[in-house]
Amino acid sequence: MKLNMKCILFYLLLAVVAGIGVLHALTPGYMIFYHDTYRRLSYFPIAIGAILYGLRGGICLAVLSCLAFVPHLYMFWAAGPQAYFSELSEIVFYLAAGIVIGLISSRETKLREKYKTLSEKLTGSYQRLHEQASQLLEAEKQLGQSQMLSMLGHVSASLAHEIKNPLASIKGAAEILADEVSEDHPKHEFINIMRSEISRLNHSVNDVLEYCRGHHHNDSGRQESVGTIIRRVVSLLDARIKEKAIQVSVNPATSGNRFLTDEAAMIQVLMNIIINAIDAVEKNGRIIIDFCQHENGGLIQISDDGPGIDENLVQEVFQSFVTFKENGTGLGLSISKRVVERLGGTITIDRATLGGARFSIFLPETPFSNNESIQHV
Repeated sequence: MKLNMKCILFYLLLAVVAGIGVLHALTPGYMIFYHDTYRRLSYFPIAIGAILYGLRGGICLAVLSCLAFVPHLYMFWAAGPQAYFSELSEIVFYLAAGIVIGLISSRETKLREKYKTLSEKLTGSYQRLHEQASQLLEAEKQLGQSQMLSMLGHVSASLAHEIKNPLASIKGAAEILADEVSEDHPKHEFINIMRSEISRLNHSVNDVLEYCRGHHHNDSGRQESVGTIIRRVVSLLDARIKEKAIQVSVNPATSGNRFLTDEAAMIQVLMNIIINAIDAVEKNGRIIIDFCQHENGGLIQISDDGPGIDENLVQEVFQSFVTFKENGTGLGLSISKRVVERLGGTITIDRATLGGARFSIFLPETPFSNNESIQHV
């Protein structure tokens, strides 16, 4: 578009030069005032051409203006050498004007291109500097997290030792109670819950240690249906739910009783997320837990009517030591994300229809769970 416009302007300048030449030819020689006016008008296309097209444009339009001036010279041929050469000097001025203005314009164009190139280089350098600064800040952030994890690993090792000893004693006491209380006793169910939660707590302590040390394990634990796991977690959190009079709705699909996953791992994940939801909602709040089959896997969604999570902070929620609770550790969701990814799934956050946050956990269907699901139908 810019090139076409320059071509159009050049043709217009040619037309102006040609028009001045025609006026010289048609105007009688004795009308000196008009010829002087035409002669001076010729400088305009020369100057404009030199400014727009540089030295070549200035010389080209100067030469054309000289040719257009020939009819005027012819009129003064018979007036004598003095008059003729006086008019002929105008041609020299045309050429000088085209060359001088063209040189100035060409120099300005080169300087403009030079500054443009320099500006582009500076912009590229700034972008690279910005990227390097971002990488440096990210590296510093990761280094800080690594140092905190290293320190937490040392603390967790001693803390785990202190926790495991009482757990062993509590487990032994629970075993004694289980032997003394018959299975048909009304309280026997609570003993089983106690034994199961002691095992889960012991497993969670080991997971925290593995997390802090940066180790991963892919051993698959006991498989259980997602529907059963959800109901069990809600049952374990019943006291906290009743304390705030929260309405919890569990809506597992029919397939929720056939889709199997690692029981201990998913209890840990769901406990962390549902506890966060309980802490987020006000009294008489609402929490909805849905489960359904989704693209060769299972999708668990936990929604609440709390304040939700700012979109700008969503990416930080799953980072270690990032918490929005006054007494939070910032490890619950980070560990949950690692557990879900270890199972081959994904976990995301968005806004729920209730107005608060919605955690979506996708778990892929494995051949093992397929075989087991057939047995549970």
